[in-house]
Amino acid sequence: MSIRALSTAALGMSAMKRSVDNIANNVANVNTTGFKRSNIAFQDMFYETIPTSRRGNTMLNGRSDSSSLQIGNGSKPVTTVRNFIQGSLSETGNPLNLAVNGDGFFRLELPDRTEVYTRDGNFSLDSNGRIVNPSGLVLADNIEVPDNTTSLKISKEGLVSVRIGNNAQMVDIGEIELVKFVNPGGLNAMGDNLYAANEASGSPIFGRPGIDSFGTLEQGYLEDSNVDIVMEMVGLIEAQRAFEINSKMVQTAEEMLSLSNNLKR
Repeated sequence: MSIRALSTAALGMSAMKRSVDNIANNVANVNTTGFKRSNIAFQDMFYETIPTSRRGNTMLNGRSDSSSLQIGNGSKPVTTVRNFIQGSLSETGNPLNLAVNGDGFFRLELPDRTEVYTRDGNFSLDSNGRIVNPSGLVLADNIEVPDNTTSLKISKEGLVSVRIGNNAQMVDIGEIELVKFVNPGGLNAMGDNLYAANEASGSPIFGRPGIDSFGTLEQGYLEDSNVDIVMEMVGLIEAQRAFEINSKMVQTAEEMLSLSNNLKR
């Protein structure tokens, strides 16, 4: 029994280590634009069934006795669950900063034309006037801002208009489209505030901002991280206490083994 306790407690310590690693990543991204905190989901491991009767199944009052003990073998981390609750919006005054107020993701293109998705609207212009993210990935809506643009306006519905030179009238040059998912928590995190669709998230659903439950665009704002430092500290304390108890279990199991070995002396 004590040997099983050693391995079970060791698995518990390993699981809590993963939990602390995840909390550390959340805290490290408390100021990352559009970051979404995550939690680790755990499952209990397989059970060993130990019959309680020496004769196996016996007959009690004409009925079969199938009583047994089920001893578990610890826990394991199985998946990361990402929380897509919206963070607060911070005003920047930059006309190329955008925040999605509600449901939806911006669409970006990788160099191989594969689409990826983000809540980080910290955009700028490249040398060709295209709207790009901090990593240089182009907004998939293929909007090019003319060189002699003196004013840029992006409506809540995603319509992009510019004033060219000294012209008084704004000219429409394109629209920004959003996507959403049936299960955004299933998206694959790629780093750089990017996500990729997969079977768990479902296929992207396209739509215009402000229509069919899509969020609206807020020009001159950025979405803050949704990490709550207080919640992370509480989770950290819980993980630390669980790690300490599991380490105590290892010590107890070791002492029991030592006592058993000394019985022969």
